[in-house]
Amino acid sequence: MGWLFSGNDRALADQSYADRESASASASRKRRTGHRSSVTATARQGQAWEDQQRQQQDGGNWWRSSR
Repeated sequence: MGWLFSGNDRALADQSYADRESASASASRKRRTGHRSSVTATARQGQAWEDQQRQQQDGGNWWRSSR
């Protein structure tokens, strides 16, 4: 039915979402929040992998042994 009343979409949206967050604003906020949390988890996972690789290469020492 929206196509019958073209031109007043913004006015209808202002009335519909007067005291609420719109669906698109809510979705974008959730995407941003999810992205921030996944960055931390990914960084921790990468650091754990790097530590494991270093431990395998160095024979368990935290410094590189001279060869």
